[in-house]
Amino acid sequence: MVAACESMGRRINIMEVCGTHTVSIFRNGIRSVLPANLKLLSGPGCPVCVTDQGYIDAVLELADCEDCMIATYGDMIRVPGKDHSLETKQAKANVKVVLSSEDALQLAKDNPDKTVIFVAVGFETTAPATAVVIKEAADESIDNFCILSGHKLVVPAMRALLSSKNNHIDAFLCPGHVSVIIGYGAFAEITKDFHRPCVVAGFEAVQIIEGLSEICRQLSKDAPELKSMYPAVVTEKGNIAAQKMIDECFEPVDGDWRGLGAIPKSTLKLREKYDRFDAFKRFNIHPSAGEERKGCRCGDVLCGLIDPPECPLFGRSCTPQEPIGPCMVSSEGACAAWFKYGQEKIRT
Repeated sequence: MVAACESMGRRINIMEVCGTHTVSIFRNGIRSVLPANLKLLSGPGCPVCVTDQGYIDAVLELADCEDCMIATYGDMIRVPGKDHSLETKQAKANVKVVLSSEDALQLAKDNPDKTVIFVAVGFETTAPATAVVIKEAADESIDNFCILSGHKLVVPAMRALLSSKNNHIDAFLCPGHVSVIIGYGAFAEITKDFHRPCVVAGFEAVQIIEGLSEICRQLSKDAPELKSMYPAVVTEKGNIAAQKMIDECFEPVDGDWRGLGAIPKSTLKLREKYDRFDAFKRFNIHPSAGEERKGCRCGDVLCGLIDPPECPLFGRSCTPQEPIGPCMVSSEGACAAWFKYGQEKIRT
């Protein structure tokens, strides 16, 4: 890796597109052993972090409905909205933290007098589980259950990142969990269309370093490739059954991402035959692109334009105890990782 980086004669910017990679890199001290001219950028790999502010505010609006119950994963509960968070509403509203989509459906079965709204946020990794409960709700006619789909697709976001303002990204360390579902072949278009190396890696320190070494080798030879360094888990075509499940229940539509704005065909919407389980339609919700809270630069962090300590709020008014932006809330958020594992000196 060192020789390959030295041969480049410039700074190399590699973006990890996975929140689990971000945390593992920090936890294992990987940044401290990298060549001086290799910089890691934390990208939009945390689904909670990239969820647009308008979606968050829509969830909070639904939480005020007396006949509704909000079912959400734990990371979403502290994300600040315009004025509140689900955590601040929890005492007065029916807000329940669940560990799975099945738990959310069970809440609907156990509370027939409430409409249970599942806050379905995640990438392709969790979308199949959401699809399963939609089909189950349809088969069992559980009509007091619906979802607010915030599921997003990784590859369209990677394409959006390689815009003119983000052309400093030299390569991608591709996500392991997502790749299990979509297969490493899904990233071929990035390598082909943008001439960027795309390498899938596991989450152990050695696996990450192997992935970074492979990227550096490709860059030094100006020979970008698509490669998986995680063959025990990731195949070229991925999990076909899971892909079919997603396709049966969802269709890709244009959607808003924090920091990246509107991205074509990047968000999963329930297909028409499952309209009755779509909370957007059931409650006539039309969220607009929301604005980040004043001073928060989570959007720039997610685009790899700045490191978290460059945000003026980081570690001052924005901490894990009192977060202002979602990147400080989520366990896979870049700001939370920087805060927990030490604020490294920013490489320039």
